[in-house]
This record gives sequence, structure tokens and C-alpha cells, in this order.
Amino acid sequence: MSDESIIYLDNNATTQVDPAVVDEMLPWLRDYYGNPSSAYRHGKRALQAVEVARERVAALLGCETGEIIFTSCGSESINTAIQSAIAFDPDRTHIITSGVEHSATMKLCEHLARKGFEVTWLPVDSSGRLDLEKLEKAIRPDTAIVSLLWANNETGVLFPVERVAEICRAKKVLFHCDAVQAVGKIPLNLADAGIHFLSVSGHKLHCPKGVGVLYVNKRVRFTPWLRGSQENSRRGGTQNVASIVALGKAAEIAAQHMAEEQTRVRALRDRFENEILARVSGVAVNGDREHRLPNTTNLTFEGIEAEGALILLDERGICCSAGSACTSGSVHPSHVLKAMGFSNERARASLRFSFGRFNTEADVDAALETVPAIVEKLRALSPASGPVLVG
Repeated sequence: MSDESIIYLDNNATTQVDPAVVDEMLPWLRDYYGNPSSAYRHGKRALQAVEVARERVAALLGCETGEIIFTSCGSESINTAIQSAIAFDPDRTHIITSGVEHSATMKLCEHLARKGFEVTWLPVDSSGRLDLEKLEKAIRPDTAIVSLLWANNETGVLFPVERVAEICRAKKVLFHCDAVQAVGKIPLNLADAGIHFLSVSGHKLHCPKGVGVLYVNKRVRFTPWLRGSQENSRRGGTQNVASIVALGKAAEIAAQHMAEEQTRVRALRDRFENEILARVSGVAVNGDREHRLPNTTNLTFEGIEAEGALILLDERGICCSAGSACTSGSVHPSHVLKAMGFSNERARASLRFSFGRFNTEADVDAALETVPAIVEKLRALSPASGPVLVG
């Protein structure tokens, strides 16, 4: 099967690189390969390109250019923010996060717990929503940082980040927001948000993999994780100029297409979701259907195993997922759906479909023809399967 025949509905895992982004970055791979730390013109040209990219990213995020640090990925940005917060005050050994975070946050917090830090894992309800009262009560004098997603990568559910920021500001505790899935899909204005750290990943924005951003509020003390002279001594390592240029272009394009994410992409998602619910029995939407990203739907199909569905869908050229791309291949049920109180059976019967601006009505047509047939086939192979849905 050729790549041209693929119907890609896994945009929360990664995105197709925008051709305009490729065009923007190619000269910096082929011709303008100077080191931006070099003093001669060839290096200064590269440095200027990095700074233009920084301006474009800052414009998308609604912040100042000096608050942008280029990193290698979202995971590095997340790790850097949390590590900086705990380095600030050795007496603050308490971290607050949630049970539905990305693995980059969860794995680091688990590691820090083994090193003697205390971690509070905030629960969510069956819709994936956060209890702000529990968050407020969890903050203590020794809390170093609160680290929470803006948008869940599996369900698309949005946390009330503005309210979280208000609580953290009132309690005088640092707040890191993992906005990897949110950036480019919903408007952000960090100048007024009260967020101290925010993480971004380029490959969720139609940019190549291997570049990200950490926003650091200018009023926050910051300790680098990777030591070196680059990025104003805040992130060591020679800048990946071509990818940074690509991210700058991707940010500029994302700002231009924000309304499309909110309208056309949302319409594609809603049409697919509503038609599946109408055509296939025993289907439920996982997560709050109102407060979520415009591109994401997570569906449980009673009586199937997601692993088998993914194989059959792949054979028909449809790409979706059973959860986070960073945990693909795992035999464990989704930790997000488990944290929402769902059974192992329901978690293992769930698929995530995430749309993007390169998707079309024809993609939805093909998916609506294929997905019900695959579900019917799997159910026929497992006639004894009992119901897995919860109320």
C-alpha cells in the first residue's frame, strides 16, 4: 500500500510536515549551514534566522521573544521546567501533577519520588475533568511546582488552565503547563495567563520531529537542565537551525489557520463522531465532549480489542491509535482511561481518532465506511464478548 492511500487520523501522535515548512527549512540544511554561535557572516545569518523563528513562536504563544527557549522536543521542555523548579529551593520537595499526564511528566515524577520527593497525583472524574478544590487543598508550603496538561493527548479534554494559574499564583507556587497538544489548536495568550513554564513540541504543529520550545516567564528564576552557552546560557547544545526555522514557520502558519482548527477541523471530527455513534451500536465517547480539543475523539467500541482493530484498520490504510504514541506497543490499558475510572476491558476497547488541517471530507467518508465494518468483523469473531460500557 502506497503512502498516498493512507488516511491519517492520528494527528495527536504526530503531524504531516507542511510543504511550506519544508521549503522554509531546506536552505538552512543545504546552503546556510553556519553555526549561529560563530562570529562571521555565515554564522550570523543562522543566528538571525533563529531569532526570526523565536519572534514567530512568541507571536503564536502571545509572549515576549526573550521568554522562548528552543529545545529538542516536548519531553525535554517538560523535564527542564520541573527540574528547574525543584532546583530553585531545596526545601520544596513536593510536586503536584495528575494521573492523566503525558509519560514525560509521569516518568520524571516517578523518578523523583524514588529520590525522596513527594508527589501528589490529582484524580480526574469519569469525564477526565480536574477537581480544582482538590488541587487547591493539595498545595503546601513545600510544594515546588504544579505540572498539568492543558489538553489531554488521548481524550482531548481541556483542563481549566486559567483557573489553575490563578490558584497557583494565590498560593505562590510555580505552575508548569504541558501545552504540547493545545498549541496551534486553541488560542493562547501567555502574557495574561499567569503560567510560569509551558512546553511545546514542533512535530504536533506540522513541523519535523526533533525541535520544541520551553516558555519561561521572564519573572521566574530559571536553572538550565542542559548547561552551555547557547540560548542565552539557558539551554546548552548547538541550535538545530533548520528545525528551529521550520518551527518558526509552522508557528506562523498555525496562527493563520487557528480559525480553521476551530471550525473546519472540528466539523470533520464531529461528523465522524456523530456518524459512528449513529451507525454502530455499543459505542461511547470517552471524555468531556464539550471541554476538549476541536480535533480529538476517543471512542470505546463494545466487544472488540483495540489491538486487533488497529491491525485491521492499518491493512485498510487508516491510521489511528489506542492511546499515546509514546506508549504504543504496550500491552497495558491506557493509564488515562484507567484514571477516569474505566475498566481494563473498556480501556482496551478504545480507539483515538485525531484530525488535522490536511484531512478532508473524503477521509471521513472512507473512515465511516471502514471503521463500522472492522468493528462488525471483530465482534463476529468474538460473539461471547460481554458489554464493557459504563454509565
